[in-house]
Amino acid sequence: MEDFSKENDQETSHIGRSEKSRRLEIFRQHRSLLFSIAYRMLGTVADAEDMVQETFVRWQSVSPGDIESPRAFLVTIISRLCIKYLHSARVQREEYVGEWLPEPVVTGPNGDPSAAFEIDESLSMGFLVLLERLTPTERAVFLLREVFEYEYEEIARIIHLNESNCRQILRRARQHVTDGRPRFDPSPQKRDELLERFLEATVSGDMDGLITLLSKDIVLHTDGGGKANALPQPIYGPANVARLLIMSLKKFAPENVVLRRAQINGQPGILAYSDGTVQTALTLNIVEGRIRNIYVVRNPEKLTRLPNLSTRFVC
Repeated sequence: MEDFSKENDQETSHIGRSEKSRRLEIFRQHRSLLFSIAYRMLGTVADAEDMVQETFVRWQSVSPGDIESPRAFLVTIISRLCIKYLHSARVQREEYVGEWLPEPVVTGPNGDPSAAFEIDESLSMGFLVLLERLTPTERAVFLLREVFEYEYEEIARIIHLNESNCRQILRRARQHVTDGRPRFDPSPQKRDELLERFLEATVSGDMDGLITLLSKDIVLHTDGGGKANALPQPIYGPANVARLLIMSLKKFAPENVVLRRAQINGQPGILAYSDGTVQTALTLNIVEGRIRNIYVVRNPEKLTRLPNLSTRFVC
């Protein structure tokens, strides 16, 4: 955040020092909201941070007379930047090797304080994966309305469409995500207990015990990005998923692998370390006392911002 105040002096020379300081403080007040929108839109921390940075540049350079509401101005800028970025990134994601999963973030006590989140279902891996079904504009409208609770009139100004179009876009977006929208067990204690049993059964190779923890509709998703071992397609069914998990742990886990429980994207998860570096981030979606989805991220580019091994995790 400190870097923001040192940049773009030439572009903002027409703005007085006191005005620049005031704008910096206003931006700091809204930074968490802006990052929350950008991360949910883009699914990666680095891209979200880039959008926040670019929003700050435009915030500092705009004429004072063009700003009626700082919050509305900032949300409008970052929403439009994210839509534009997603249009340009669509080809890259279509050519991505294997499944594309969002970049995992540790939430709760060990999360990055500069990337604070309101933790709800919209932060989960399952929800973010569903958003990939939407066009960039649909995603923006859906998030602004369903997650951040903006009125249609506000969304229309942000997206630069009329209210009727926004309502139609939201209707289509809801149709795309309703069927697969994740549901969660409300009890953190039950989730932690199930995570512990899952970890014990997997490490010990107890296939029958592991199967009893899995929903009959279980789906395993993996993302290696072509840079680490991962499966190109999801795996379905309790027996298939349990067998793969146990075999993978035996095959790919060297003796020095250390496992740590962590809250990842608001859900129970596990980080696997080798030589002090995160090699795998695994997240569970638990519904009605069973594991419904498992998300495994092994692409090293998506693991660089996760806590190091010395961090004391508190789930």
